[in-house]
Amino acid sequence: MQADTAERLHWWQTRWFVAAAALVSAVPLLWPDIPPLVDLPGHMGRYRVQLDLGTYPWLGEWYHFNWSLIGNLGLDLLIIPLAPIFGLELAVKLIVLTIPPLIVTGLLWIAREVHGRIPATALFALPLAYCFPLHFGFVNFALSMALALNAFGLWLRLARLGRLQLRAAIFVPLSCLLWVCHTFGWGFLGVLAFSAEMIRQHDLGHRWLNAWVRACIGCLPLALPMALMVAWRSGGGVSGQTGDWFNWRAKIGWVTMVLRDRWQAFDIASTAVLYLILFKGFRDPNIEYSRNLALSALFLLAVFILLPRVVFGSAYADMRLAPFMIAIALIALRPRKGLSMRGASTLAAVGLAFFTVRIAATTVSFWQYDQSYDRQLKALVHIPVGAKLVSFVGETCYSEWFLTRLQHLPALALERRMAYSNDQWSMAGAQLLTTRFNAGRGFRHDPSQIVTHIQCPREWWRPIGRSLARFPRDAFDYVWLIQPPPYDRKLEAGLIPVWRDGTSAVFRIDHSKPAVQLTREELTPPPR
Repeated sequence: MQADTAERLHWWQTRWFVAAAALVSAVPLLWPDIPPLVDLPGHMGRYRVQLDLGTYPWLGEWYHFNWSLIGNLGLDLLIIPLAPIFGLELAVKLIVLTIPPLIVTGLLWIAREVHGRIPATALFALPLAYCFPLHFGFVNFALSMALALNAFGLWLRLARLGRLQLRAAIFVPLSCLLWVCHTFGWGFLGVLAFSAEMIRQHDLGHRWLNAWVRACIGCLPLALPMALMVAWRSGGGVSGQTGDWFNWRAKIGWVTMVLRDRWQAFDIASTAVLYLILFKGFRDPNIEYSRNLALSALFLLAVFILLPRVVFGSAYADMRLAPFMIAIALIALRPRKGLSMRGASTLAAVGLAFFTVRIAATTVSFWQYDQSYDRQLKALVHIPVGAKLVSFVGETCYSEWFLTRLQHLPALALERRMAYSNDQWSMAGAQLLTTRFNAGRGFRHDPSQIVTHIQCPREWWRPIGRSLARFPRDAFDYVWLIQPPPYDRKLEAGLIPVWRDGTSAVFRIDHSKPAVQLTREELTPPPR
């Protein structure tokens, strides 16, 4: 009877629980028609150009779209077969909807392969399915990381079964596909696979140096994307710098923001729960760390420390790794042998409650963001198809915890109305799209859509008065203001209002009337 009890699976170790946890993780994304992720609307604008460049000829006059093999093509490729079936917006939603469940299944699969069974402590890692990088809208990155977690689970399983030749055959093409989705996922998988292979070789009796060499050989099936990387970065026209190394203040901030969403106190308290569980792994005699995943977490910590903030022109590189580094450290924990069933069940119940509370909060938060999106997008009815539109979105100079997620909403005018949007990124080699609308001068691309009340330390963000006074009116037909900061209404001279909602508005530009010229002091008002 005791042996039967010891062998019986607990409720959190069953396949039914894994399936249920994956389905629950998708709940916050069910209601919003557009997932309220900061950068996602901007990407959707690019997808529209990609799909309909030949249908609407003026898009080709404004944007240059060039297919090339880069390590950042996840959703860009997936929408090609899905958009004709579901429509662009639903296709994007369905793809994004898979990311949190894939993160959940990947984490639980890895935990099961390493520990033999899913430990109760692994449940505390599940809320990281909605980590800050996903909220920020790094969708290709998030998809690649979700796929990498599941690929690592497969890597461990094939090693456990002794199917090393099959593993090599599978992971040569799989690593290339992962790199195409996003380079970060491939690198993440490489770190995890290498550390796991080192432990496996050491457990087979090899000394550490020999285990290191054998791990390098064992991970050769993952190496082919290195050639793709060299070809990508050495290609002509590739731009984007790498810099801001060892920014300790930012790195400390990133590890406190892994669950950042809407409510700062709640999000920080939730993050504190994660660190409390990690701390218990050192202090509680009933909990221990797996050598396999502990080494993986240490390797990821080293990468996090060494990563700069900007890689190849893409910002927040180190921030993106932080939540997944913590997730691996969490699933490395397990109860020591001898812990009573009641103690493990209690820990699992607390972990499940923590996961449920975070999912419920994220669901409410996304519903509120969706209401904000719906209110602002009523403006699109008043913007003609093909309009030359310049947009200005209000922002503050402070790094506030709550993000409005409106920063790239103007791209939905491009996605829905085929109108020009000045929020698109334009960096050769990092994206497939660059802007060619020279008439827009300094208001052609991101971040020209961001406006503030005063001049911020970020010199590329302009005060609202300066933007309204200096944008080239002869190049545009309409102006869309999205929750702008206060400005002098004199600047509306020559702008005919066609829609207002609170501070947001759409104006048609009367080209017969010049812009009002204000003094430098009027253009940059004092702080409020």
